[in-house]
Amino acid sequence: MKYTMLGEDRSTVEEKLEKYTGTVGWKYLAPHYQSGVLFFVDTELSLTQVGAAISVNEKEKVEAWLKAGDMVKIGELHAEQWQKGDTEFEALVVSPFVLCRPVG
Repeated sequence: MKYTMLGEDRSTVEEKLEKYTGTVGWKYLAPHYQSGVLFFVDTELSLTQVGAAISVNEKEKVEAWLKAGDMVKIGELHAEQWQKGDTEFEALVVSPFVLCRPVG
C-alpha cells in the first residue's frame, strides 16, 4: 500500500502555473505594462512553459526567447492599439512578470 501526506502536491511547475492562467482584458494588463513587467509570448510557446522557465531561473532559455523575438516586452505601439480595442488576452502572472498574448 502506498501512503502520501495529505496535501502533498506532486504537480509539475507547469501544472501548478496552468491553474493561474486565465483570460483578461487590457484594463487588467495596463498597470503591468506601465510597471514595465508585461511580456508578449509567441503562440509557438505555451505561457506555462515560459512561466516555468522564469520561475526556476532558466536564464539561457529566457534570453534565447528574448533574442529570437518569441518573448517581447510590450511596447508603446501595442499598448496604444490594445487600449483602443476590446482585445482579450491569455495571461499568466509569474511574479514580478506578467506573460500574455491576444486570444483568437
